[in-house]
Amino acid sequence: MGPSISPERLISQAQAFAGRHRRSIIASVVVALGGFGITAFGIAPLAPDASLLPQRLVTEDVVPEDIASQAAALADLSLQLDRHEITRGTDTPQSLLARLGVTDEAAARFLRNDPSARRIVGGRGGKMVRARVSELGELDELVVRYPAENAEQARTHFTRLTVKRDGKGFVSSTETAPLAVQVRLGSGTIQSSLFAATDAAMLPDAVAIQIADIFSGEIDFHRELRKGDTFSVVYEAVTADGEVVPWNEGVGRVLAAEFINRGQTFQAVWFNPGTRGGYYDLDGRSLRRSFLASPMEFSRVTSGFAMRLHPIQKTWRAHKGVDYGAPTGTPVRTVADGLVDFAGRQNGYGNVIQIQHGGGKATLYAHLSRIDVKKGQRVEQGQRIGAVGATGWATGPHLHFEFKINGAQHDPLRIARSAEQVTLDAAARARLAQVAQGLRVQLQLAEARSGRPSFE
Repeated sequence: MGPSISPERLISQAQAFAGRHRRSIIASVVVALGGFGITAFGIAPLAPDASLLPQRLVTEDVVPEDIASQAAALADLSLQLDRHEITRGTDTPQSLLARLGVTDEAAARFLRNDPSARRIVGGRGGKMVRARVSELGELDELVVRYPAENAEQARTHFTRLTVKRDGKGFVSSTETAPLAVQVRLGSGTIQSSLFAATDAAMLPDAVAIQIADIFSGEIDFHRELRKGDTFSVVYEAVTADGEVVPWNEGVGRVLAAEFINRGQTFQAVWFNPGTRGGYYDLDGRSLRRSFLASPMEFSRVTSGFAMRLHPIQKTWRAHKGVDYGAPTGTPVRTVADGLVDFAGRQNGYGNVIQIQHGGGKATLYAHLSRIDVKKGQRVEQGQRIGAVGATGWATGPHLHFEFKINGAQHDPLRIARSAEQVTLDAAARARLAQVAQGLRVQLQLAEARSGRPSFE
Protein backbone atom coordinates (compact mmCIF):
# COMPACT_ATOMS: atom_id res chain seq x y z
CA MET A 1 0.00 0.00 0.00
CA GLY A 2 1.41 3.34 -1.05
CA PRO A 3 1.67 6.44 1.07
CA SER A 4 -1.60 8.18 1.75
CA ILE A 5 -2.38 11.57 0.12
CA SER A 6 -4.12 14.22 2.06
CA PRO A 7 -7.40 15.72 0.71
CA GLU A 8 -5.81 19.17 0.46
CA ARG A 9 -3.17 17.79 -1.87
CA LEU A 10 -5.80 15.99 -4.07
CA ILE A 11 -7.70 19.23 -4.54
CA SER A 12 -4.49 21.04 -5.38
CA GLN A 13 -3.55 18.42 -7.98
CA ALA A 14 -7.10 18.54 -9.52
CA GLN A 15 -6.95 22.30 -9.85
CA ALA A 16 -3.56 22.09 -11.49
CA PHE A 17 -4.85 19.42 -13.97
CA ALA A 18 -7.93 21.56 -14.80
CA GLY A 19 -5.76 24.54 -15.49
CA ARG A 20 -3.46 22.60 -17.85
CA HIS A 21 -6.37 20.81 -19.75
CA ARG A 22 -9.17 23.45 -19.56
CA ARG A 23 -10.17 23.24 -23.28
CA SER A 24 -10.27 19.43 -23.31
CA ILE A 25 -12.52 19.31 -20.27
CA ILE A 26 -14.99 21.85 -21.80
CA ALA A 27 -15.15 19.87 -25.06
CA SER A 28 -15.81 16.65 -23.18
CA VAL A 29 -18.64 18.24 -21.22
CA VAL A 30 -20.25 19.59 -24.41
CA VAL A 31 -20.07 16.18 -26.07
CA ALA A 32 -21.56 14.56 -22.96
CA LEU A 33 -24.43 17.04 -22.86
CA GLY A 34 -25.04 16.52 -26.60
CA GLY A 35 -25.24 12.82 -26.00
CA PHE A 36 -27.88 13.35 -23.34
CA GLY A 37 -29.83 15.55 -25.81
CA ILE A 38 -29.72 12.89 -28.50
CA THR A 39 -30.74 10.29 -26.01
CA ALA A 40 -33.65 12.40 -24.86
CA PHE A 41 -34.76 12.98 -28.47
CA GLY A 42 -34.65 9.28 -29.17
CA ILE A 43 -36.59 8.30 -26.09
CA ALA A 44 -39.40 10.87 -26.32
CA PRO A 45 -41.39 9.07 -29.05
CA LEU A 46 -41.41 5.96 -26.96
CA ALA A 47 -44.03 7.49 -24.65
CA PRO A 48 -47.24 5.37 -24.23
CA ASP A 49 -49.86 5.57 -27.04
CA ALA A 50 -52.81 7.62 -25.82
CA SER A 51 -55.24 5.06 -27.25
CA LEU A 52 -53.71 2.40 -24.99
CA LEU A 53 -54.13 4.40 -21.82
CA PRO A 54 -56.76 3.09 -19.39
CA GLN A 55 -60.26 4.51 -19.98
CA ARG A 56 -63.03 5.16 -17.51
CA LEU A 57 -66.73 5.32 -18.32
CA VAL A 58 -68.66 7.88 -16.34
CA THR A 59 -72.47 7.57 -16.22
CA GLU A 60 -74.91 10.05 -14.78
CA ASP A 61 -78.65 9.81 -14.42
CA VAL A 62 -80.60 12.56 -16.21
CA VAL A 63 -83.97 13.19 -14.68
CA PRO A 64 -86.44 14.94 -17.04
CA GLU A 65 -89.07 17.28 -15.79
CA ASP A 66 -92.18 15.53 -14.61
CA ILE A 67 -95.06 15.02 -17.05
CA ALA A 68 -97.33 17.35 -15.13
CA SER A 69 -95.05 20.36 -15.54
CA GLN A 70 -94.57 19.61 -19.26
CA ALA A 71 -98.32 19.35 -19.75
CA ALA A 72 -98.80 22.63 -17.94
CA ALA A 73 -96.28 24.33 -20.22
CA LEU A 74 -98.10 22.99 -23.28
CA ALA A 75 -101.42 24.18 -21.89
CA ASP A 76 -100.04 27.70 -21.65
CA LEU A 77 -98.93 27.60 -25.30
CA SER A 78 -101.36 29.32 -27.66
CA LEU A 79 -101.57 27.61 -31.07
CA GLN A 80 -102.26 29.47 -34.30
CA LEU A 81 -102.60 27.81 -37.69
CA ASP A 82 -102.04 29.50 -41.06
CA ARG A 83 -104.07 28.06 -43.91
CA HIS A 84 -104.06 29.04 -47.59
CA GLU A 85 -106.74 28.89 -50.28
CA ILE A 86 -107.70 30.32 -53.67
CA THR A 87 -111.19 31.74 -53.99
CA ARG A 88 -113.71 30.30 -56.46
CA GLY A 89 -116.27 32.17 -58.48
CA THR A 90 -119.07 30.29 -56.66
CA ASP A 91 -117.74 30.94 -53.14
CA THR A 92 -119.85 32.25 -50.27
CA PRO A 93 -118.38 33.42 -46.95
CA GLN A 94 -119.43 30.11 -45.38
CA SER A 95 -117.92 27.90 -48.11
CA LEU A 96 -114.62 29.81 -48.13
CA LEU A 97 -114.27 29.72 -44.35
CA ALA A 98 -115.16 26.01 -44.32
CA ARG A 99 -112.30 25.21 -46.74
CA LEU A 100 -109.99 27.23 -44.50
CA GLY A 101 -111.05 25.19 -41.46
CA VAL A 102 -112.71 28.19 -39.77
CA THR A 103 -115.72 27.62 -37.50
CA ASP A 104 -116.75 31.16 -36.67
CA GLU A 105 -120.25 32.47 -37.37
CA ALA A 106 -119.25 35.99 -36.31
CA ALA A 107 -116.52 36.01 -38.98
CA ALA A 108 -118.93 34.75 -41.65
CA ARG A 109 -121.44 37.44 -40.68
CA PHE A 110 -118.75 40.13 -40.95
CA LEU A 111 -117.72 38.94 -44.42
CA ARG A 112 -121.36 39.14 -45.53
CA ASN A 113 -122.02 42.62 -44.17
CA ASP A 114 -118.79 44.64 -44.28
CA PRO A 115 -118.54 46.62 -47.59
CA SER A 116 -114.80 45.92 -47.99
CA ALA A 117 -114.91 42.30 -46.83
CA ARG A 118 -117.74 41.49 -49.27
CA ARG A 119 -115.24 41.92 -52.12
CA ILE A 120 -113.41 38.77 -50.98
CA VAL A 121 -116.05 36.46 -52.44
CA GLY A 122 -117.45 38.90 -54.97
CA GLY A 123 -116.60 38.89 -58.68
CA ARG A 124 -114.14 36.46 -60.26
CA GLY A 125 -112.30 33.78 -58.32
CA GLY A 126 -108.53 33.41 -58.12
CA LYS A 127 -107.86 35.60 -55.09
CA MET A 128 -105.10 34.43 -52.73
CA VAL A 129 -106.34 33.90 -49.16
CA ARG A 130 -104.38 33.29 -45.97
CA ALA A 131 -106.29 32.65 -42.74
CA ARG A 132 -104.80 32.63 -39.25
CA VAL A 133 -106.99 30.36 -37.14
CA SER A 134 -106.99 29.76 -33.39
CA GLU A 135 -106.92 26.31 -31.87
CA LEU A 136 -110.69 26.58 -31.39
CA GLY A 137 -111.21 27.20 -35.11
CA GLU A 138 -111.97 30.89 -34.69
CA LEU A 139 -110.67 33.44 -37.18
CA ASP A 140 -107.90 35.71 -35.92
CA GLU A 141 -106.84 37.26 -39.24
CA LEU A 142 -107.72 36.94 -42.92
CA VAL A 143 -105.42 38.37 -45.62
CA VAL A 144 -106.63 38.39 -49.23
CA ARG A 145 -104.49 39.42 -52.23
CA TYR A 146 -105.75 40.02 -55.77
CA PRO A 147 -104.95 42.26 -58.79
CA ALA A 148 -104.93 45.98 -58.09
CA GLU A 149 -108.41 47.45 -58.47
CA ASN A 150 -106.91 50.35 -60.41
CA ALA A 151 -106.64 49.03 -63.99
CA GLU A 152 -103.49 51.07 -64.65
CA GLN A 153 -101.71 49.37 -61.73
CA ALA A 154 -103.01 45.85 -62.30
CA ARG A 155 -99.78 44.64 -63.98
CA THR A 156 -97.43 46.06 -61.34
CA HIS A 157 -99.42 46.15 -58.08
CA PHE A 158 -101.86 44.08 -56.06
CA THR A 159 -104.59 44.82 -53.52
CA ARG A 160 -104.17 43.50 -49.98
CA LEU A 161 -107.42 43.25 -48.02
CA THR A 162 -107.03 42.40 -44.33
CA VAL A 163 -109.70 41.36 -41.83
CA LYS A 164 -108.55 41.28 -38.16
CA ARG A 165 -110.23 40.37 -34.93
CA ASP A 166 -110.69 43.48 -32.79
CA GLY A 167 -111.93 42.56 -29.36
CA LYS A 168 -115.24 40.77 -29.90
CA GLY A 169 -115.62 41.98 -33.48
CA PHE A 170 -113.62 42.46 -36.67
CA VAL A 171 -112.17 45.37 -38.66
CA SER A 172 -111.13 45.48 -42.32
CA SER A 173 -108.54 47.52 -44.21
CA THR A 174 -107.45 47.73 -47.85
CA GLU A 175 -104.12 48.83 -49.34
CA THR A 176 -102.23 48.64 -52.61
CA ALA A 177 -98.72 47.18 -52.69
CA PRO A 178 -96.19 46.54 -55.50
CA LEU A 179 -95.73 43.09 -56.96
CA ALA A 180 -92.22 41.65 -56.70
CA VAL A 181 -90.25 39.52 -59.15
CA GLN A 182 -88.24 36.57 -57.84
CA VAL A 183 -85.86 34.39 -59.83
CA ARG A 184 -86.77 30.72 -59.46
CA LEU A 185 -85.29 27.42 -60.67
CA GLY A 186 -86.90 24.29 -61.99
CA SER A 187 -86.04 21.05 -63.76
CA GLY A 188 -87.73 17.88 -64.90
CA THR A 189 -87.65 14.72 -66.97
CA ILE A 190 -90.00 13.86 -69.81
CA GLN A 191 -92.11 10.77 -69.19
CA SER A 192 -95.00 11.46 -71.55
CA SER A 193 -95.29 15.15 -72.47
CA LEU A 194 -93.70 18.51 -71.68
CA PHE A 195 -96.78 19.71 -69.79
CA ALA A 196 -96.89 16.55 -67.68
CA ALA A 197 -93.19 16.99 -66.84
CA THR A 198 -93.59 20.65 -65.85
CA ASP A 199 -96.65 19.74 -63.75
CA ALA A 200 -94.60 17.06 -61.97
CA ALA A 201 -91.86 19.64 -61.37
CA MET A 202 -94.50 22.09 -60.03
CA LEU A 203 -93.75 24.61 -62.78
CA PRO A 204 -96.49 26.84 -64.24
CA ASP A 205 -97.88 26.02 -67.68
CA ALA A 206 -96.57 29.39 -68.89
CA VAL A 207 -93.01 28.10 -68.34
CA ALA A 208 -93.73 25.02 -70.48
CA ILE A 209 -95.14 27.20 -73.24
CA GLN A 210 -92.06 29.45 -73.20
CA ILE A 211 -89.66 26.47 -73.24
CA ALA A 212 -91.46 25.00 -76.26
CA ASP A 213 -91.41 28.39 -77.97
CA ILE A 214 -87.71 29.03 -77.24
CA PHE A 215 -86.51 25.72 -78.68
CA SER A 216 -89.17 25.35 -81.40
CA GLY A 217 -86.58 26.04 -84.10
CA GLU A 218 -84.31 23.26 -82.80
CA ILE A 219 -86.75 20.64 -81.48
CA ASP A 220 -90.03 19.47 -82.98
CA PHE A 221 -92.00 19.11 -79.74
CA HIS A 222 -94.79 17.37 -81.62
CA ARG A 223 -92.71 14.50 -83.04
CA GLU A 224 -89.18 14.49 -81.56
CA LEU A 225 -89.81 14.48 -77.82
CA ARG A 226 -88.53 11.30 -76.14
CA LYS A 227 -89.04 9.69 -72.75
CA GLY A 228 -85.97 10.50 -70.63
CA ASP A 229 -85.35 13.92 -72.19
CA THR A 230 -84.51 16.45 -69.48
CA PHE A 231 -84.76 20.21 -69.02
CA SER A 232 -83.70 22.91 -66.57
CA VAL A 233 -85.01 26.45 -66.44
CA VAL A 234 -84.39 29.79 -64.68
CA TYR A 235 -87.46 32.00 -64.76
CA GLU A 236 -89.04 35.07 -63.18
CA ALA A 237 -91.93 34.51 -60.78
CA VAL A 238 -94.30 37.38 -59.99
CA THR A 239 -95.08 37.36 -56.26
CA ALA A 240 -97.28 39.14 -53.76
CA ASP A 241 -95.92 39.03 -50.22
CA GLY A 242 -93.54 36.27 -51.31
CA GLU A 243 -96.23 34.01 -52.84
CA VAL A 244 -96.53 33.40 -56.58
CA VAL A 245 -99.70 35.06 -57.84
CA PRO A 246 -102.20 32.78 -59.61
CA TRP A 247 -103.42 35.43 -62.03
CA ASN A 248 -101.62 35.70 -65.39
CA GLU A 249 -99.86 32.44 -64.43
CA GLY A 250 -97.67 34.46 -62.07
CA VAL A 251 -94.75 34.07 -64.44
CA GLY A 252 -92.54 36.60 -66.14
CA ARG A 253 -89.83 35.79 -68.63
CA VAL A 254 -87.74 32.62 -68.84
CA LEU A 255 -84.16 33.88 -68.33
CA ALA A 256 -82.27 30.72 -69.27
CA ALA A 257 -83.13 27.18 -70.27
CA GLU A 258 -81.43 23.94 -71.16
CA PHE A 259 -83.10 21.03 -72.94
CA ILE A 260 -81.48 17.66 -73.62
CA ASN A 261 -83.36 15.96 -76.44
CA ARG A 262 -82.24 12.51 -77.63
CA GLY A 263 -78.80 13.10 -76.08
CA GLN A 264 -78.24 16.48 -77.73
CA THR A 265 -78.03 19.55 -75.51
CA PHE A 266 -79.65 22.87 -76.39
CA GLN A 267 -79.14 25.99 -74.28
CA ALA A 268 -80.73 29.42 -74.41
CA VAL A 269 -80.16 32.71 -72.56
CA TRP A 270 -82.33 35.83 -72.72
CA PHE A 271 -80.15 38.71 -73.90
CA ASN A 272 -80.82 42.21 -75.17
CA PRO A 273 -77.95 43.38 -77.42
CA GLY A 274 -79.42 46.88 -77.47
CA THR A 275 -81.96 46.71 -80.28
CA ARG A 276 -84.37 43.84 -79.64
CA GLY A 277 -84.11 41.29 -76.88
CA GLY A 278 -84.28 37.59 -77.62
CA TYR A 279 -82.88 34.15 -76.85
CA TYR A 280 -79.35 33.20 -77.89
CA ASP A 281 -77.21 30.12 -77.55
CA LEU A 282 -73.85 30.38 -75.82
CA ASP A 283 -72.08 30.89 -79.17
CA GLY A 284 -74.03 34.09 -79.75
CA ARG A 285 -76.49 32.70 -82.34
CA SER A 286 -80.07 33.90 -82.04
CA LEU A 287 -82.63 31.16 -81.52
CA ARG A 288 -85.20 33.40 -83.15
CA ARG A 289 -85.40 32.45 -86.79
CA SER A 290 -87.07 34.36 -89.56
CA PHE A 291 -89.95 31.82 -89.41
CA LEU A 292 -91.39 30.21 -86.27
CA ALA A 293 -91.78 26.46 -86.32
CA SER A 294 -95.46 26.60 -85.36
CA PRO A 295 -98.33 29.10 -85.63
CA MET A 296 -99.46 28.09 -82.14
CA GLU A 297 -97.62 28.27 -78.84
CA PHE A 298 -98.23 24.62 -78.07
CA SER A 299 -100.52 22.03 -79.62
CA ARG A 300 -100.38 18.62 -81.28
CA VAL A 301 -99.93 17.77 -84.93
CA THR A 302 -102.92 15.71 -86.10
CA SER A 303 -101.93 15.51 -89.76
CA GLY A 304 -98.55 16.20 -91.32
CA PHE A 305 -97.28 17.19 -94.75
CA ALA A 306 -97.83 13.84 -96.50
CA MET A 307 -100.33 11.59 -98.25
CA ARG A 308 -103.42 10.87 -96.17
CA LEU A 309 -106.97 9.54 -96.33
CA HIS A 310 -109.15 12.65 -96.58
CA PRO A 311 -111.50 12.63 -93.54
CA ILE A 312 -114.51 13.88 -95.56
CA GLN A 313 -113.96 12.75 -99.16
CA LYS A 314 -112.54 9.37 -98.03
CA THR A 315 -109.90 9.34 -100.78
CA TRP A 316 -106.10 9.30 -100.58
CA ARG A 317 -104.82 12.77 -101.33
CA ALA A 318 -101.66 14.76 -100.70
CA HIS A 319 -102.02 16.87 -97.58
CA LYS A 320 -100.07 20.00 -98.46
CA GLY A 321 -100.02 21.52 -95.03
CA VAL A 322 -99.92 20.69 -91.32
CA ASP A 323 -103.01 20.32 -89.11
CA TYR A 324 -102.79 21.26 -85.42
CA GLY A 325 -105.45 19.94 -83.06
CA ALA A 326 -106.57 22.44 -80.42
CA PRO A 327 -109.81 23.62 -78.76
CA THR A 328 -111.92 26.28 -80.45
CA GLY A 329 -110.69 29.74 -79.48
CA THR A 330 -107.03 28.79 -79.06
CA PRO A 331 -104.93 31.77 -80.26
CA VAL A 332 -103.23 31.55 -83.67
CA ARG A 333 -100.14 33.67 -84.40
CA THR A 334 -98.27 34.63 -87.53
CA VAL A 335 -94.97 32.79 -87.95
CA ALA A 336 -93.13 35.79 -89.45
CA ASP A 337 -93.36 39.49 -90.17
CA GLY A 338 -95.50 40.25 -93.20
CA LEU A 339 -98.51 41.87 -94.88
CA VAL A 340 -102.03 40.41 -94.72
CA ASP A 341 -102.91 39.43 -98.29
CA PHE A 342 -106.33 37.88 -97.60
CA ALA A 343 -108.67 37.77 -94.59
CA GLY A 344 -112.11 36.25 -95.13
CA ARG A 345 -114.00 33.12 -96.10
CA GLN A 346 -112.69 30.77 -98.79
CA ASN A 347 -114.65 27.64 -99.78
CA GLY A 348 -113.64 24.49 -97.86
CA TYR A 349 -110.99 26.41 -95.86
CA GLY A 350 -113.70 28.35 -94.05
CA ASN A 351 -112.30 31.47 -92.42
CA VAL A 352 -108.82 32.03 -93.86
CA ILE A 353 -105.90 34.42 -93.42
CA GLN A 354 -103.02 34.56 -95.90
CA ILE A 355 -99.88 36.60 -95.21
CA GLN A 356 -97.13 37.59 -97.66
CA HIS A 357 -93.60 37.58 -96.21
CA GLY A 358 -91.56 38.76 -99.20
CA GLY A 359 -89.33 36.81 -101.52
CA GLY A 360 -92.30 34.83 -102.87
CA LYS A 361 -93.02 33.31 -99.43
CA ALA A 362 -96.52 33.21 -97.94
CA THR A 363 -98.37 31.43 -95.11
CA LEU A 364 -102.03 30.40 -94.89
CA TYR A 365 -104.14 29.79 -91.76
CA ALA A 366 -107.52 28.05 -92.28
CA HIS A 367 -110.70 26.87 -90.46
CA LEU A 368 -110.49 29.83 -88.04
CA SER A 369 -113.31 30.63 -85.65
CA ARG A 370 -112.29 34.27 -85.61
CA ILE A 371 -110.21 36.64 -87.75
CA ASP A 372 -108.43 39.45 -85.87
CA VAL A 373 -106.65 41.19 -88.78
CA LYS A 374 -107.65 42.95 -91.99
CA LYS A 375 -106.37 42.81 -95.55
CA GLY A 376 -103.45 45.19 -96.03
CA GLN A 377 -102.52 45.17 -92.32
CA ARG A 378 -98.83 44.73 -91.41
CA VAL A 379 -98.16 42.09 -88.75
CA GLU A 380 -95.12 41.07 -86.70
CA GLN A 381 -93.79 37.61 -85.93
CA GLY A 382 -95.72 36.03 -83.05
CA GLN A 383 -98.66 38.47 -83.30
CA ARG A 384 -102.12 37.01 -82.67
CA ILE A 385 -104.12 37.03 -85.91
CA GLY A 386 -107.10 34.78 -85.12
CA ALA A 387 -108.33 31.71 -83.26
CA VAL A 388 -108.76 27.99 -83.89
CA GLY A 389 -112.14 26.86 -85.17
CA ALA A 390 -113.95 24.31 -87.33
CA THR A 391 -115.26 26.45 -90.20
CA GLY A 392 -115.37 25.12 -93.77
CA TRP A 393 -114.69 21.43 -94.39
CA ALA A 394 -113.59 20.38 -90.91
CA THR A 395 -114.60 17.40 -88.79
CA GLY A 396 -113.53 19.14 -85.59
CA PRO A 397 -111.70 22.20 -84.26
CA HIS A 398 -108.18 22.46 -85.65
CA LEU A 399 -105.85 24.78 -87.57
CA HIS A 400 -104.77 23.98 -91.13
CA PHE A 401 -101.44 25.70 -91.84
CA GLU A 402 -99.63 26.01 -95.18
CA PHE A 403 -96.29 27.45 -96.26
CA LYS A 404 -96.00 28.52 -99.91
CA ILE A 405 -92.99 29.51 -102.00
CA ASN A 406 -93.98 31.07 -105.32
CA GLY A 407 -97.43 29.51 -104.92
CA ALA A 408 -96.24 25.94 -104.26
CA GLN A 409 -96.81 24.35 -100.84
CA HIS A 410 -93.76 23.19 -98.84
CA ASP A 411 -93.38 21.39 -95.51
CA PRO A 412 -93.60 24.22 -92.91
CA LEU A 413 -91.47 22.34 -90.38
CA ARG A 414 -88.59 21.99 -92.85
CA ILE A 415 -88.81 25.66 -93.80
CA ALA A 416 -88.62 26.73 -90.15
CA ARG A 417 -85.55 24.55 -89.54
CA SER A 418 -83.70 26.00 -92.54
CA ALA A 419 -84.58 29.64 -91.78
CA GLU A 420 -81.60 31.90 -91.21
CA GLN A 421 -80.39 32.91 -87.73
CA VAL A 422 -79.01 36.22 -86.49
CA THR A 423 -75.46 36.11 -85.08
CA LEU A 424 -74.09 38.64 -82.59
CA ASP A 425 -70.91 40.58 -83.23
CA ALA A 426 -67.80 40.05 -81.06
CA ALA A 427 -68.58 42.87 -78.60
CA ALA A 428 -72.14 41.66 -78.03
CA ARG A 429 -70.95 38.04 -77.65
CA ALA A 430 -68.58 39.18 -74.89
CA ARG A 431 -71.48 40.81 -73.02
CA LEU A 432 -73.61 37.72 -73.59
CA ALA A 433 -70.86 35.55 -72.07
CA GLN A 434 -70.94 37.64 -68.88
CA VAL A 435 -74.72 37.36 -68.62
CA ALA A 436 -74.63 33.63 -69.37
CA GLN A 437 -71.99 32.89 -66.73
CA GLY A 438 -74.29 33.56 -63.78
CA LEU A 439 -77.29 31.93 -65.44
CA ARG A 440 -75.25 28.80 -66.21
CA VAL A 441 -74.54 28.41 -62.47
CA GLN A 442 -78.26 28.68 -61.74
CA LEU A 443 -79.05 26.06 -64.38
CA GLN A 444 -76.52 23.74 -62.77
CA LEU A 445 -78.18 24.33 -59.38
CA ALA A 446 -81.53 23.41 -60.90
CA GLU A 447 -80.01 20.22 -62.34
CA ALA A 448 -78.43 19.35 -58.99
CA ARG A 449 -81.81 19.69 -57.25
CA SER A 450 -83.28 17.22 -59.71
CA GLY A 451 -80.68 14.62 -58.72
CA ARG A 452 -79.21 14.22 -62.21
CA PRO A 453 -75.65 15.18 -63.16
CA SER A 454 -75.15 18.77 -64.30
CA PHE A 455 -74.02 19.57 -67.81
CA GLU A 456 -70.63 21.16 -68.22
